Amino acid sequence: MQTYLFVFLGGGLGSICRFGLGNWLMTSHRLQFPWATFATNVLACLILGVLVSLSMKGRLGGPMSVLLMAGFCGGFSTFSTFSNEAIQLLVAGQWFRAFAYMAASLLVCLAAIYAGMKLGRV
Repeated sequence: MQTYLFVFLGGGLGSICRFGLGNWLMTSHRLQFPWATFATNVLACLILGVLVSLSMKGRLGGPMSVLLMAGFCGGFSTFSTFSNEAIQLLVAGQWFRAFAYMAASLLVCLAAIYAGMKLGRV
């Protein structure tokens, strides 16, 4: 049960940070490109990469690992988790599976967004 609490707390913090960064970038820069989402995804990937590295070295584990990796990074951006999983497949030498996962994720998620938009119009 404690693990779920750490995921919950980290996820809330990550979501608040994503919302705040997005608002700051959108209101302060009046951008024509979705830089807020792009920046959030890139930053989340960078943070998760550091955390994965620390975890692999045994310098991060237990509740703090769950709070930061599953919670914060998951709440900040699920794209970071997707990117980490793709890298893990590549590192494991599973090239076809990695590229299939990346391509399918992109295409299916875009199709799901489109389908959801169509369903929302009904």
